[in-house]
Amino acid sequence: MKKVFIDGETGTTGLQVRERLVNHPEIEVISIDEAKKRDVEEKRRLMKEADVTVLCLPDEAAKDTVAIAKAEGCRVLDASSVHRVADGWVYGLAELDASQREKIQDAQFVSNPGCYPTGIILLLKPLVEQGLLAKDGHYTVNAISGYTGGGKQLIEKYEGNSDAATYGTYGLNFKHKHLPEIQKWSQLDNTPIFIPSVGNFAQGMLISIPVTLSGSMTGEKLHAALAATYEEEDFVTVHPFNEVKDSHAPFLTPHGLENTNQVELAVFASEDGKSVVLSAKLDNLGKGASGAAVQNLNLMLGFAEDVAVVL
Repeated sequence: MKKVFIDGETGTTGLQVRERLVNHPEIEVISIDEAKKRDVEEKRRLMKEADVTVLCLPDEAAKDTVAIAKAEGCRVLDASSVHRVADGWVYGLAELDASQREKIQDAQFVSNPGCYPTGIILLLKPLVEQGLLAKDGHYTVNAISGYTGGGKQLIEKYEGNSDAATYGTYGLNFKHKHLPEIQKWSQLDNTPIFIPSVGNFAQGMLISIPVTLSGSMTGEKLHAALAATYEEEDFVTVHPFNEVKDSHAPFLTPHGLENTNQVELAVFASEDGKSVVLSAKLDNLGKGASGAAVQNLNLMLGFAEDVAVVL
């Protein structure tokens, strides 16, 4: 039996990681006493006892806990955004390429991916890497997430206020904290324009990337490349070209993957194949956060990837 300590287990992501691990037959969750949650030495003791510590903390607090881990030689899976492009950390997107799972398995420090970046990178990275989309292109990403992605404060705003906005765009200073992660792991020369939004629903995420193609490149070729890239992946599905696979079809919605660790990718194109939309659907709290965290824990601890990733 392996032991996991969740630092920040009462937050949105921490709660869902814990709820998943309750059903894990090979992992015991160890917790800090509420009265000692700010006791650094108690935290140090639990981190040393655990096989892996999962950080579900604000960025600055995560830095402090990582300092303890480095001093004590502890293994860490960090769900904050602070280490996703940092040296010495392995990016915890198992589907990134053929070598990523082994890197996660062997790592001391793993950064859990962001929710939006997960879908964006899965769409863009293979197409850029294979030369089907320009590395130096200028891309725009439109996305919407359920309000749980904003943590406790936004959840309280929506669930405690009947006047909460149905839809709202944010990140309009072009400095969203996910941008470095998106650019680096998608292998882009230029920072994309990223337009995230929040909707009046708890969970779910939909990402759309419009692309204008030139030369001999077509939407069908992009679709074929994505299908080939992920054909052996358990948690990534590429839907048939130009087909809306959604219970609300002909609408493509953020819904249908709540509490799963799945990502659904799709490619839509105009008749001439030159105007294209790449789309990704996932649960912002599932594959976008706690589901991916449990998948990474399984890899780090030598278990099958799919154990306890679904609520």
